[in-house]
Amino acid sequence: MGAAAPPDPRLLMQTCAVSPHPIATAIGNDLLERGASAAEAAVAIGAYLSVAMPHFCGIGGDAVWLVSDGAGHVQAINGIGQAFDFTSGVTQISTRGPQSILTTAAATATWDAALQIFGVTPDLGMLLGPAQQAARDGIRVTPSQDFWRGMRADEMQDWPGFTPYAGAKAGDLLLQPDLATSLQALIDHGLSSFHTGPLSRRILDDLQSLGVAATADDLATTRAAVEAPLSLPYRGAQLYAPPPPTQGVTTLQIMGILERLKTPATYHLMVEAVKCAFLDRPALDDQAQVADWLSEAHLTRLAANIDPVRAMPWPHEWNSADTVYFAARDAQGGCVSALQSTYFDWGSGCVLPQTGMIWHNRGAGFSLNAGPNRLAPRRRPFHTLNPGIATRDGKPWLLYGTQGADGQPQTLAVILQAAIDQGLPPAAALSVPRFLLGRTFSDGRDTLKLEPTGQEDALAALGHQISPIPALSQLAGQAGMIRIEAAVTGAHDPRGRV
Repeated sequence: MGAAAPPDPRLLMQTCAVSPHPIATAIGNDLLERGASAAEAAVAIGAYLSVAMPHFCGIGGDAVWLVSDGAGHVQAINGIGQAFDFTSGVTQISTRGPQSILTTAAATATWDAALQIFGVTPDLGMLLGPAQQAARDGIRVTPSQDFWRGMRADEMQDWPGFTPYAGAKAGDLLLQPDLATSLQALIDHGLSSFHTGPLSRRILDDLQSLGVAATADDLATTRAAVEAPLSLPYRGAQLYAPPPPTQGVTTLQIMGILERLKTPATYHLMVEAVKCAFLDRPALDDQAQVADWLSEAHLTRLAANIDPVRAMPWPHEWNSADTVYFAARDAQGGCVSALQSTYFDWGSGCVLPQTGMIWHNRGAGFSLNAGPNRLAPRRRPFHTLNPGIATRDGKPWLLYGTQGADGQPQTLAVILQAAIDQGLPPAAALSVPRFLLGRTFSDGRDTLKLEPTGQEDALAALGHQISPIPALSQLAGQAGMIRIEAAVTGAHDPRGRV
């Protein structure tokens, strides 16, 4: 893309970008106001977040996008790295260190795929330049990054290449020169160079130096899969979610169950709908066929399992992860709803020595047991990422998504109920109290973590085991939303502001 044309003033209120970082958001909105597409704005945002929020995402990770044109034609881009060929011999799955690096990374492949879908020949210097400059000249460490540095301080001492991050406190200037060089390589040689060009050869050398037996073929065969999304109607809107191996079907099931209860979606009913949908989730993997999970008969059966006056026991495992959500809507009506992640906070705990990337540990989501999601070469692991788009009257209406692993469908249930059922605008919908069912990194009890709602006693009387968490708690996810009506409005979460 060349120099952007001067904007039509009548279109300025029709564009919007949101992200968890104010500079990334400003970059996206500036591009949109100068006539860029939603894909270009989102790529620029994703690139900057890869530098400014290294504890949550990076080019050494994965991404899942939903995109739509103004006519409401929605497509999913599953940028999910595949298991390396050497994983046929893996007998133990680690969550940190080189042994946790089991899959390739596909975030940059989603950038490339989105630009192609939007028909853009990008000016990569314009889109990736701010991120490259920030990596080279330094970013100011955010309180969010400092929080997660402190959370992992003891472990971080032993993580390869993490000395700069271990010493970087809130407000400090953090330089990432090797990452800057990698971003410059993408600018010079194209986004595909991550998997097949000069940059890919340095990545391969880095992985092998850490003892990861990756091959050039592993990287070259990595793709971002452009696929049809899953879809389900909900109270006058059509909800879209990415297909397996993501948990997009789980979010749709929760909303489908709530639709069939024919009553207002109280906290009790939302929690119970989450439980019912989560019981299907262990069968999710990259070969799952989930059409029946969204059938009228199945959703009606799940809804019938909910007792309106008693909570179902819940002793199931909770998975931890972190990510960033960003979204954009351009003047032509094009939309992007995207999540970008290195899985756990700080990913694998490994910085690649030449390229400066924090590689992800998404392969830790595999199982070694026979059955769904078993680790095998070229397979894609179960993925928690599930950004959403809702259409109304066939046109994009809501863009939404959240950080939070297992908490993602739970947070989405709350904000969708607020936005659709209550008609709240994005900022208000994102401020509604949330819940998180099950264990967390800071609380191993199988309880219902709940922000203050005033309904705690009533929920306890129904059998819920309540663990109060503060209002606007970082445990409750960091979500974003754009609402497209006469004017376009958007907001990002008040929780965990950077």
